[in-house]
Amino acid sequence: MRQVRRGPAAPQYGAGVPQQPSYANGGYDDAYDSGYNTGQVYGNPGGHGPGGTPGPGQRPAPNWRRRIKWTAITLVTVLIVTSVGTYFWADSKLRREVDLSTVIDRPQSGSGTNYLIVGSDSREGMTKADEKKLHTGAAEGKRTDSMMILHVGDNGDTLISLPRDSNVEIPSYKGSTSGKVYPATGRQEKLNAAYAEDGPTLLVRTIEYNTGLHIDHYVEIGFQGFANIVDAVGGVRINIDKGFKDKWSGADFQAGEQTLNGQQALAFVRTRHAFAASDLQRTKNQQKFLAALAHEVATPSTVLNPFKFYPTMGAGLDSLIVDKDMSLWSLASMFWAMKGVNGGDGTSMNMPISGSTGGNLVWDKAKVKTLVNELNNDQKITVTGS
Repeated sequence: MRQVRRGPAAPQYGAGVPQQPSYANGGYDDAYDSGYNTGQVYGNPGGHGPGGTPGPGQRPAPNWRRRIKWTAITLVTVLIVTSVGTYFWADSKLRREVDLSTVIDRPQSGSGTNYLIVGSDSREGMTKADEKKLHTGAAEGKRTDSMMILHVGDNGDTLISLPRDSNVEIPSYKGSTSGKVYPATGRQEKLNAAYAEDGPTLLVRTIEYNTGLHIDHYVEIGFQGFANIVDAVGGVRINIDKGFKDKWSGADFQAGEQTLNGQQALAFVRTRHAFAASDLQRTKNQQKFLAALAHEVATPSTVLNPFKFYPTMGAGLDSLIVDKDMSLWSLASMFWAMKGVNGGDGTSMNMPISGSTGGNLVWDKAKVKTLVNELNNDQKITVTGS
């Protein structure tokens, strides 16, 4: 057999010559090529190169911890910006027009906070068509259609209606525009006459003088504003115990549970001619409706729906006249207390009445004194009203 002469022996590896791939097993070296077949280059998993860097054509795996972190930060930032923006927007809408610092000879403040809530018959912003639709008439100026004291304290909240026909003494007072001090003459008038004579400050002065209760804040709303709030919230659900009609207010209600729109709500709270108890029954209806309205505004369907929340807030704040020291926090406290009274967490009542004189309702002085003492000391109310 012919002998094949072999060349010099191949150098051993490790002497500076790199090992070359073998082409055994069908021409492939499994140990070398397996990285290409599996997408693993240089022995690193996932197709990454040295140091864990992505290989050619590969996308890095998402960092979910970082994504969640930045999503949370974004949401919190949006929430804070929205909340701050809403606060300043709402605060700018409050009409702080009543200066209680001009009220003279005021009683000492007690425990808790006392709000005087007034519904006036102001036609501000109403057209002739509005006046006809809402059955308000076209009287000039404005008078009080309802008055309530809301006491917010640690022993339950108390809502007290003051009938506008209440017989009171008009005390000495400082004119809201003239600055002149008018001396007391012992004159007896209906409570709503104080407002008609010199507005909110004389009304506050008269209530404080006749009760001995310090009024901390003043809130007033007119006819149009009241109807707008009810419509903005989508109507208010209320149960009417007994149906009634009244041509003066436009009321025409059947008994039972129903949803009132703005026009119907205004008729409901203004009606007095349809009742034997007249103004006393009307004050009860006013309390009932305002508490139901507060409950409706506070529902998640209103608060969590920006298309309903902002129109409701806008309608309400545009319509309110408050004292110069009223903050949004104080206004919110008043609102939640109204809602609490409706939920059974407080007391609603009329000012105690002992009789009448010349068509005016006379307060029960002994009961009023006890009531005011309990309010001033933030005690549980034991007095009952009509």
